[in-house]
Amino acid sequence: MTAAAASMAAAGATVSVIMPAYNAAATIARSIDSVLAQTLGDLELIVIDDASTDATVALVERYASGDARVRLVRQPQNAGVAAARNAGMAVARGDYVAFLDSDDRWHPRKLEWQIGQMQQGGERVSYCAYQRVGEDDRVLSTVLPPTRLSHADMLRSNFIGNLTGAFARSLGAAEFLAIGHEDYVFWLQMVRRAGGAVRIESAEPLAYYLVREGSVSANKFRAAGWQWRIYREVERLSLARSLVYMLHYLWNALAKRR
Repeated sequence: MTAAAASMAAAGATVSVIMPAYNAAATIARSIDSVLAQTLGDLELIVIDDASTDATVALVERYASGDARVRLVRQPQNAGVAAARNAGMAVARGDYVAFLDSDDRWHPRKLEWQIGQMQQGGERVSYCAYQRVGEDDRVLSTVLPPTRLSHADMLRSNFIGNLTGAFARSLGAAEFLAIGHEDYVFWLQMVRRAGGAVRIESAEPLAYYLVREGSVSANKFRAAGWQWRIYREVERLSLARSLVYMLHYLWNALAKRR
């Protein structure tokens, strides 16, 4: 699909962007700016403050007072990212939902091209290529996932970076589970429900994932343990199938960081 065709297809679509935030005052402005700069006109940004103790709330309130597209939802107690995203989805009004964390960013035309291609092709789950960037904005790697994904493909690796994924609300109610790798479990469920997912075609990555030193996602041993638990307890795979998929997961995890 051409960019022009994608833009025409996206006309009239409404998108809810869910952004959880906890003590994110140092980074959230760039993230919010990247949403408000989207060329897709009809969107809402729902920021869920997870009981921050810094200036996050005041900063988001300033954005909300100047732009009606920004909505602030406050959680009275710190409940974690899964609960925050669920709170955002509970009040979302869009035909589509996309996610962006408070330290990541998007290309300005990400939603326009993504929603346009989804509407044109009748797709209900999509994702895109993205770059992993360091705290100094240096590009660490570019992640180019497969062009199409089945549920079986997703068992081999989490090919859908949460900041790249979008789904149609026609798939029904969805929620994040409070479990390690909650993003992965969510997209496993959505791809299964949709019968597959498609990569959005563009000449460049459409999202930028911040890699922090000492982040939870950087703890590879903990992440591997979460992955194993998902295979055995969530997907309820046999020991043999779990071992096979675990080998795929480890291989793909290394490939993302090349």
